[in-house]
Amino acid sequence: MNGAHGYPRPQLERAEWFCLDGEWDFAFDPEAAVQSPGQVQWNRRIRVPFSPETPASGIGETGFYRAVWYRRPFDAPPLRRGERLLLHFGAVDYSARVWVNSHAAAEHEGGYTPFSADITDFLHPGGPNLLEVRAEDDPADLSKPRGKQDWQLQPHSIWYPRTTGIWQPVWLERVPPTFVGAIRWTPNLERWEIGFEAWLAGERRQDLRLAIKLYAGDSLLAEDTYAVVAGEVHRRIALSDPGIDDYRNELLWSPATPTLIYAEIKLIGSSGELIDAVRSYTALRSIGAQGDKFVLNGRPYQLRMVLDQGYWPESGLTAPDDDAFRRDVELAQALGFNGVRKHQKIENPRYLYWADVLGLLVWEEMPSAYRYNRTSIQRLAHEWSAAIERDVSHPSIVAWVPFNESWGVPDLPDSPAQRHYVQALYHLTKSLDPTRPVIGNDGWESVATDIIGIHDYDDKPDRIAKRYLLDEIPRLFKRERPGGRLLLLEGQPQEQPLILTEFGGIAFSRDQAGTWGYSRTDTEDEFAKRYLHLLGVVRSLPVLAGFCYTQFADTYQEANGLLYADRTPKIPTEQIALATRGPRTRRDFQLEWEWRERLMNHQRQQ
Repeated sequence: MNGAHGYPRPQLERAEWFCLDGEWDFAFDPEAAVQSPGQVQWNRRIRVPFSPETPASGIGETGFYRAVWYRRPFDAPPLRRGERLLLHFGAVDYSARVWVNSHAAAEHEGGYTPFSADITDFLHPGGPNLLEVRAEDDPADLSKPRGKQDWQLQPHSIWYPRTTGIWQPVWLERVPPTFVGAIRWTPNLERWEIGFEAWLAGERRQDLRLAIKLYAGDSLLAEDTYAVVAGEVHRRIALSDPGIDDYRNELLWSPATPTLIYAEIKLIGSSGELIDAVRSYTALRSIGAQGDKFVLNGRPYQLRMVLDQGYWPESGLTAPDDDAFRRDVELAQALGFNGVRKHQKIENPRYLYWADVLGLLVWEEMPSAYRYNRTSIQRLAHEWSAAIERDVSHPSIVAWVPFNESWGVPDLPDSPAQRHYVQALYHLTKSLDPTRPVIGNDGWESVATDIIGIHDYDDKPDRIAKRYLLDEIPRLFKRERPGGRLLLLEGQPQEQPLILTEFGGIAFSRDQAGTWGYSRTDTEDEFAKRYLHLLGVVRSLPVLAGFCYTQFADTYQEANGLLYADRTPKIPTEQIALATRGPRTRRDFQLEWEWRERLMNHQRQQ
């Protein structure tokens, strides 16, 4: 299968893969008392990769339980001489132990990052084979990265049901004895080149070469062969600069022209034999912060983002299918946004694939832990590093956010140690990826950041307009406290892009009972009027390099979405898009005028 059909790892794709999703045996282990698969009382069935808290899993139980167990038989594909069989997990929350035919095959900690194991030596020739998994996820543990997963029995305020166990695909991959294990792309627009790195895995061999072909559409951009040294390749692939801006712009990746550069990568032996072949893709684009501007491909670029929690009503953190990822990307674009801030979730690579293909900017944010201690520091730093390693080559990702609203570091103003922690994660991120902006702590209390992100849920647009006037910025940093917090700590520079990274949060629901929001409206017309007014004000503020509206879709009890949870727009999509991006054509101005007139007439009648 190729990426368009759901390959779980779209930037390192082989000709075939074997999906293990579907019906598995299942068992709850509420006190995490069982340690061996042989002691499990298998009494349930579950649909993987949906967590047991979700209706889509076939279970839908949201109570407290510390561990769960999974089991399924599988047929191993036939292996040629020397070939290996890899078992992959997209994500298991929070820690996992894996057995194949009663042999311990893998252990992993981290609920949002992938892991794999070579299970070849554990297989039964001719089958059948048995896969068993134990996942432990203590619902009361606030020292692990958990994002929006509630620690109370029932979801409250902005917290949602927990996610336990397997929640991303499980799959098998057949590889040769020596194979391409990992790759990384780093575009350099200034030099008009693509950085390429590859690491081999499996048996160590000598005299290997890696042949690479890059193309965009029908155009061959580069073709070369490199020697593999000590199992690695590190090269800069120069592209022919077309010179003329029109041609250059066609090749550059942006939301307007999401041009991808596809890659064919072949591992070749000393006798010219083909050992391994993978497909990948990258893009040529640059991201940065220059003065008070966010810059895309060397030009100031106004960010119009929407906060996206990444939940679905029937399936929780897991998308119902691959089409749901594509639909969410297309809906964000249809609503007038050019980017999303994925909030408190490391999203499935399939979402990033569609963002890459369709042209949607993504801010990636680490799910928070809620206690500050040595354990939480070690866990979060380790998992954040793994998330960056997984996603660093996606052209759609344009910013990294290790902390949000001082969650997990509640005493930043008074605790040097906590400030050092945020600064350390900022610099670690910059070390792992020097090419993207990093927002050390989004929302307030910045101690290390490339962009000043502000969360401001003031429900009076006129006050927002006054607060963010150019001549009010010194006062903003010294005296204003959106959310009751200082915006900057320890002399953080003020001449950086200023982005309203959370605002709005206007709640409207078909059934208002039991819902939550930062402010509330009672009718569609009132909702439309307030969104139009608020976005008009925010768009007009020259001090802002961009904005991020809260939020994309209703999520459980939080009814702040522009869409209902089932992705139905609360008001017509074209009205939302016009308010989001502003009028651009004569027809847009006419539509906006008609919309305002209708809302004013409705208000007069009431």
